Amino acid sequence: MGIKDFIIPAIDLQDGKAVRLYKGEKNSAKVYSEDPVLTAKSWEEKGAKHLHIVDLDGAFEGKPKNYKIVEKIVSSISIPVEFGGGLRSFEAVETMFKIGVDRVVIGSLAYQNEKEFLKIVEKFPNKVVLGIDAKDGKVAIKGWVEKTEYTPLEFAKKYEKYDIWGYLYTDINRDGALTGVNIETTKKLAESLEKPVIASGGVSSLEDIKALYQLKDYDVYGVVVGKALYEKKIDFENL
Repeated sequence: MGIKDFIIPAIDLQDGKAVRLYKGEKNSAKVYSEDPVLTAKSWEEKGAKHLHIVDLDGAFEGKPKNYKIVEKIVSSISIPVEFGGGLRSFEAVETMFKIGVDRVVIGSLAYQNEKEFLKIVEKFPNKVVLGIDAKDGKVAIKGWVEKTEYTPLEFAKKYEKYDIWGYLYTDINRDGALTGVNIETTKKLAESLEKPVIASGGVSSLEDIKALYQLKDYDVYGVVVGKALYEKKIDFENL
């Protein structure tokens, strides 16, 4: 896998638009596109091998709100889509698979309702990514607003023996802040776990990507990048 394939462009949806938040704060959205479908097509045309889509409205309200836009995106492109945000029931997850997403990212439900989460994992083996969103060293849920008692590694270990695809680790304090990635925790997770880890949060430059790329031998699968791409900090098209 080359470094370009390692990058997973992110499209965060709020009120039907492609936005980015600053450190996960609900009212900090900056709009980058009024047409997320065109944005998705653009990433595919520029050479993206997969996309990461988050329904921010869903994350804050507890159920997907932008699924019609996600359905349009999935039907408009040929690359796989990974989706998260508000997936807190079996029915919500089933709906996303029916409209064609390739993988789902689930965090809050795995914390709040283990039985329901494992029902999903059993029905859709190797299609569920455990979302590990961390703030100040502890996993946060419900759109990042509620902290739990788990460290990222403790939460990951809880589900390692099940048929999940792997993990998405996001450092909330860095997300959308362009402050650099949390290499240390990403490496610790990857070294300690058997399944792949996707990194997220804080990418500010190609140097950050290169540093994470060095961890691919530890099974760091890729990195979700949003603001650094939209702010042209990384020239994705010409990588």
